Amino acid sequence: MKILVVDDDEHILRLYKEELEDEGYQVVMAQTGARGLELFERENPDLVTLDILIPDMDGITLLRRMKELKPRVPIIMSTAYDYRDDFAVWASEAYIVKSADLTELKSMIKKLLNK
Repeated sequence: MKILVVDDDEHILRLYKEELEDEGYQVVMAQTGARGLELFERENPDLVTLDILIPDMDGITLLRRMKELKPRVPIIMSTAYDYRDDFAVWASEAYIVKSADLTELKSMIKKLLNK
């Protein structure tokens, strides 16, 4: 299973890559929205984790573009801030507030990929 991680924070990318590869996933990473969209189209990931605040394009716009291209690919919105009241994030399958403890993220990934 392949996971695309789109986040501008290099530490988060490294943490997610290490932890998710330990779980047996192949991890592809992007630090910008444009690169994330390019990898989304080229790599055909089984799931995406997407930061809301990325430098060149906001995560909500990227979420919409990804859902237009491949509506069945589950997307987990991941952010340090609480956007749950923003209805735009509801287009994603899940919403997770970032943490150094990836238990919730790993659990959500397993749940979404086993549907």
